Amino acid sequence: YMEYLKSIAFIAQALQEEAAGTGKAQAKPAAQERSGGPAPLPRHRRVFSDEGGKLSPFLPPEIFQKLQIAEAQSARKELTPLEEASLQNQKLKAAYEARVARLNPSQALQKTSLTLSLQRQMMENLVIAKAREETLQRKMEERRLRLQEAANRRFSSSVALTPEEQEQRALYAAVLEYEQDHDWPRQWKARLKRSPADLSLVSGLFSCLLSFPEHPIAQLLRQLQCAVYARLYPAVSQGTADAAPASPTGLSFLSLDAGGSLPAEPGGRRLRASRSLHCMFSVPEHGPAGLRHSLSSTPLADGGPGTPKAESGWPGPAADPQTPRESSFEDLERFLASPESWAPGEPPAGPGQEAALPEQLKGIVRDIHNAIDRLLSLTLLAFEGLNTAAGKDQCLACLEEAFFPPLWAPLLALYRSVHQPREAALARSMERHRHAGPADMGLSSRLFPTAPGCPAYGSAVKDLRLIPLETCPRRKLECIVRALRGICECAEEYCGSRDSRTPASAAIGADDLLPILSYVVLQTGLPQLLSECAALEEFIHEGYLIGEEGYCLTSLQSALSYVESLQ
Repeated sequence: YMEYLKSIAFIAQALQEEAAGTGKAQAKPAAQERSGGPAPLPRHRRVFSDEGGKLSPFLPPEIFQKLQIAEAQSARKELTPLEEASLQNQKLKAAYEARVARLNPSQALQKTSLTLSLQRQMMENLVIAKAREETLQRKMEERRLRLQEAANRRFSSSVALTPEEQEQRALYAAVLEYEQDHDWPRQWKARLKRSPADLSLVSGLFSCLLSFPEHPIAQLLRQLQCAVYARLYPAVSQGTADAAPASPTGLSFLSLDAGGSLPAEPGGRRLRASRSLHCMFSVPEHGPAGLRHSLSSTPLADGGPGTPKAESGWPGPAADPQTPRESSFEDLERFLASPESWAPGEPPAGPGQEAALPEQLKGIVRDIHNAIDRLLSLTLLAFEGLNTAAGKDQCLACLEEAFFPPLWAPLLALYRSVHQPREAALARSMERHRHAGPADMGLSSRLFPTAPGCPAYGSAVKDLRLIPLETCPRRKLECIVRALRGICECAEEYCGSRDSRTPASAAIGADDLLPILSYVVLQTGLPQLLSECAALEEFIHEGYLIGEEGYCLTSLQSALSYVESLQ
């Protein structure tokens, strides 16, 4: 709700600035309207528009930065001595004006006395405030030098410091200075010292830390997020600008219902706009017109030479590509709600643009890893009680949960642009085999549900459909692990209901997992899982990749490749 109110405030500010700058230009059309002339065109700004009217589903970097620092700007700021003196002088002046207004014209001598008294009091307030401020500045400078010496001792070395170490030393000095004015860091350090094995304290510490936007770690977090977003925005906005004129709907399984509203999440909740527009596909219904296809992209399916188009799920005749699109909110919403259309559906115009996207992605991934490393180093410096193996892992998990949510939507859009050919092939295969049953995927009959009408492995399908709703890699990986555990539980249940003599542990083997998981992937109807897995493989901590989580991720990638190659 707070984010919603902030967005309203920024939209109002932008409209106010636009109105102030175009007030003179609007005067002439208003006069024409009063005189019966042609009505002026509406001047409403498209919130997601770039220059030239090109649509983009992402905010410009400067607006993103304003949103990130809004909390820091709204933090309460203590008044300086000069500001306090200014407020006192304003009150004195108001009292003086009230007393003067009550004087008679014959009391000129008293008015002169009040004026001189006011000037003397105002001057005294300013002189005292200036002396207090100079003393305060001198003490602050002495404290800064003392803390800088402490930071220098912490980073003392016989060799010259690298620029990164110098920056870290400056940040550490800022942390020490912050701790001089606030008590809560010392309290948390004491808690960590009393209970070093209690990892739940780490989550509480980060919740507290991020609630103080003026803390140096929180400031560094916002600074690094804005730097990464500034690199992401040109890459993803170029792709969306190229794709916007090509297709009003895009290559998408997302369909708006009759009222034009956005689809519901699994479980009945309505999607938030930020989640639905950036990373969410609705679940395809296996019925007439359950899927929507882009007329300008590669066809999802071909019913074969003897199959009518209507049976393959194709829409009606294509509209004339030269027909101008209506400038309506429904078109804008429909475009923004189709993440498939963010990647160019046709070859890029520039000769090196296609090759440049993977290089841009590599550079951005490297920046993200460096940013998280810098945040982790500063956090371990500020809170030494976290400098254990378990503490580092928990600290890293909390940092990722804070770092990724505002960046995941454009980051995933870039991954999808890079993997667009594979996603298109996977989408076509999903469309061809969307009515395939478990037997068609090579599953043994003992792994089928016995109850008629019961969807096979429905819990695993639901868990995989939750992946696009999450904005943190670790939580996405938890969805994959739950899905594979759900597959094993369902297989044990199906086998046990058919033959009670079969041990539960022997219900499913490694050879059965890939066909079952491929069937589950096919039922999700989410080709963007391919890009999600590619991003998870890059950002998941190395410790996860060699355990159960890594095995589950690799199994899902194998199933996606298998479905992509189905004939």
